[in-house]
Amino acid sequence: MGSIRNSIRSMGFVAGWWLLLLLLLYCYPVSGIGVNWGTQATHPLPASTVVRMLKDNGFDKVKLFDADNKIFNALSNSGIQVMVGIPNEMLYTLANDVQAAEDWVTKNISTHVSSNSVDIRYVAVGNEPFLSTFNGTFLNTTLPALQNIQAALIRAGLSARVKVTVPLNADVYESQSNLPSEGDFRSDIRDLMVEITKFLSDNGAPFTVNIYPFISLYSDSNFPIDFAFFDNNNSAPINDGGRVYQNVFEANYDTLVWALQKNGFGNLPIIVGEVGWPTDGDKNANLIYAQRFNQGFMSHVNGGQGTPMRAGPLDAYLFSLIDEDAKSVQPGNFERHWGLFYIDGKPKYQLNLVPNKNGLVAAKGVHYLAQKWCVMSPSASLDDPQVPLSVSYACANADCTSLGYGASCSNLDARGNVSYAFNTYYQRNNQLDSACRFPNLSVITTSNPSVGDCQFRIMIQTTASVGGRLVVSITMHTALLVLVFLFPFTMR
Repeated sequence: MGSIRNSIRSMGFVAGWWLLLLLLLYCYPVSGIGVNWGTQATHPLPASTVVRMLKDNGFDKVKLFDADNKIFNALSNSGIQVMVGIPNEMLYTLANDVQAAEDWVTKNISTHVSSNSVDIRYVAVGNEPFLSTFNGTFLNTTLPALQNIQAALIRAGLSARVKVTVPLNADVYESQSNLPSEGDFRSDIRDLMVEITKFLSDNGAPFTVNIYPFISLYSDSNFPIDFAFFDNNNSAPINDGGRVYQNVFEANYDTLVWALQKNGFGNLPIIVGEVGWPTDGDKNANLIYAQRFNQGFMSHVNGGQGTPMRAGPLDAYLFSLIDEDAKSVQPGNFERHWGLFYIDGKPKYQLNLVPNKNGLVAAKGVHYLAQKWCVMSPSASLDDPQVPLSVSYACANADCTSLGYGASCSNLDARGNVSYAFNTYYQRNNQLDSACRFPNLSVITTSNPSVGDCQFRIMIQTTASVGGRLVVSITMHTALLVLVFLFPFTMR
């Protein structure tokens, strides 16, 4: 600090304190609300359109899952702080090759910070690498990769400005009871977690955790639903030594606080890397619950009260900005429906992110394909043996997650199910005529077949949709026989 004081004296009182303020802003996490920007969509909005959405909606922080030059260019001079991710698939290389880490930092951090004016604040090394579903794949590479990226940032002269972190799922800590005060790191990875946490602490970096009350409800049919929300309707709150928890988010967050405290890191900053609620693909994933959760969370954040163990503002990133229709559905059909906005940038529901500001602002300048849909032909019969094969093919190559049990289109009749499957395939393939040639089963219509909350969406125009692409003709009956249904298909 001596050199900083000398600089303050030489620059004068006012200018010196401005320098100190800037240093503090770069060296310590900034509380507030950000949002995750995922890009696993078949028809993504242009990066410049999304950046304008971020600014129009008051987001001053964004979390990316990979480095993308088009996105970085759009974020140039935007004033939006960036956390950029490194996919798990890169951890092995970065852990075992210092030069690879330096090359990654040069290409994706140094270049954009220095010459492209992108305000990169964090590098997220991996994404939930210790999930049990990964079967330990990344246990031996996460910390070495983290260390090598940190070393590369130091070599590039950026370590004071850009901090490393590892977004972790909340299952890396646990409590043997419902009490947060019994929290500690998961026993099978406790030593590794202590090593990582010490490394973060030594380098002035935050602990990043993803907390999903929805998953608690999804995974346990006996979970008390009101405990997932922030409106204090829970009839059986948790009382932990006088600390009362009315919602699972605060209980979960404070379980981490206790785990950190027990291991000597009680003051380590915490970032909530992902928190949100999906709107489709499951009986509890709907617009009403999503609005209830996200508005409750925003009111909690804007109130600045923190949690019983950590008073003060929370630092968090909502998950997520826009739906992603190409995401894996391995965890559940809801995975494609976490967005505050639909794939075309339209808001799903009323949400006040900032006090005294009215709702979400839609994307501007979005162009759509023609107002036409592919549906089941009125003359086609449900008894046609090609129906199940064609529906399976369409859903295997498009997004039918809204047809699942309890989802927004689960109440369609059998013909509606078929039409929905045909249309989602047709739209994904940019309304090419060949994408609506299911054998004697389909027809193109200009009448919107949407029913209630079940929307037969029209895809937006992208560069790819203008040029079009080849669609496989549905004549390969042998290949179709191995396809399975992606949703319960009931003839009624």
